[in-house]
Amino acid sequence: MTMELWQSLPLFCIILPLFSAALVFMLRGKAAKGFCLAVLGAETVFSVLFLVRIREFGQSYTFPMGHFPAPFGNEIRGGLLEGIVLFFFMLILLLSLVGGIRRLEEHMQHEKLPMYYAMVLLMTASLAAQIFTNDLFTSYVFVEIMTLAAAGMIAAHGAGRALLASARYMIMNMVASSLFLLGIVLLYDLTGHLLMTPIRETLGAVAAAGKYGLPLTVTVGLITVGLSIKSALFPFHSWVPDAYGAASPASASILSGLVSHAYIFLLIKIIYRVFGTEFFAGTGIINVLFGFGLTAMITGSVSAIRQRDLKRMIAFSSVAQIGYIFMGIGLGSELGMLAATFHLLSHAACKSMLFITTDALARVSGPSTRLRDIRGSGYRAKLTAAAFTIGSLTMVGFPFLGGFPSKVNFVRAVIDIDAAHRVPVLVFLVLSTWLNTLYFLRTMISIYSGEKPDTPPEPVHNGAAYALSLLGFIALNAGLGLFSQRIINGLLRGLSMFS
Repeated sequence: MTMELWQSLPLFCIILPLFSAALVFMLRGKAAKGFCLAVLGAETVFSVLFLVRIREFGQSYTFPMGHFPAPFGNEIRGGLLEGIVLFFFMLILLLSLVGGIRRLEEHMQHEKLPMYYAMVLLMTASLAAQIFTNDLFTSYVFVEIMTLAAAGMIAAHGAGRALLASARYMIMNMVASSLFLLGIVLLYDLTGHLLMTPIRETLGAVAAAGKYGLPLTVTVGLITVGLSIKSALFPFHSWVPDAYGAASPASASILSGLVSHAYIFLLIKIIYRVFGTEFFAGTGIINVLFGFGLTAMITGSVSAIRQRDLKRMIAFSSVAQIGYIFMGIGLGSELGMLAATFHLLSHAACKSMLFITTDALARVSGPSTRLRDIRGSGYRAKLTAAAFTIGSLTMVGFPFLGGFPSKVNFVRAVIDIDAAHRVPVLVFLVLSTWLNTLYFLRTMISIYSGEKPDTPPEPVHNGAAYALSLLGFIALNAGLGLFSQRIINGLLRGLSMFS
């Protein structure tokens, strides 16, 4: 089949930021910032072009690198699901950096900014690679690049707390990477392949012959646990509050909204393309994910309620929302995976916006992120408070915002399944939503509590870029709610051509 030029866009989305990360070191000051933003803008435009063309194309395709056959070749595979996820990831990444770039310039030494922009570009390349690669070892390489870039972005804040959080993040993720790599090695030993499609074909033959049952189950477990640790699934979430709390607003927004979700997307891809959904369900590991997901929904919310610091509260809220996604995966059905994928996008857009707003709320409050100190900040930072309110309502599941169709999808996913799954999901959904409402409503009351000042408070200038970022995030979260059915239809089509 003759390849068209647009079909090379996935490869270009990986190569452009990868080489740009090396070039940005040659620039200084505004030139480095402008170059980084230009690359991210180009990536967003390319993601739109790819999404439009792949939707017209109507099927997935494989781009062989160098035209070498398996097991020696490397492949990139594109489809509608990849196009949707790429667009959301690139847009969220661009909005996060634009919204937090002013605070970066205020807190970081100017000679270190090019290194930070290089980390962002390496993160961009890794996100695109996780979405498009059809090779397990390539995915591992970019998992490591993403880990190093994320650790660098946490440490970039420069304070001792940030360095400690970065070290803790690295230790946890090195353990996870080791498990993931060991699983890949065992798969290669059992199948002789690293490309995902040939692995699945070989595993199907091995499973049909009734061979290597225990080694295959161990392999599935290693890969799943490795990516679960990186995704901050309960009980592997201990690094989250410190990492998100110590990072700069841009870094916390990128880490919470994109990094963890990229690992989950990679796990979904491996379930579909490497193991196959039926084989994965047969190992029983899917039940473990279901149990951990349900537990995370409650423990994350309870931990969030106990916090008195805004950043840590939102960080523990992320643990609960990651639990939603894994609970959907653990249902083992197409509707469950659809609900998990939509929630992945919804949570990424919402949580990134929330972390961007916390710093601005703190700046007009002392600065302090403690809940008792941000009282009345809604009058001192009106646009920021409005964005935080919209994000809070999204997390609760307010209609017309992205969180509402997310929770409706989870309910739809369990209507026709067995009671052993249906009853706990419905109970935990109601309980988790109630807990979400408790701590987000408490925070919203805090930022609007107290007497409204008679005279306008001294304004804190966050810049036009910050305002544009918030408006973009608000539009994105509203779009996920208002156009949810079109997005869900696209995800459903994408999942059908994903395996």
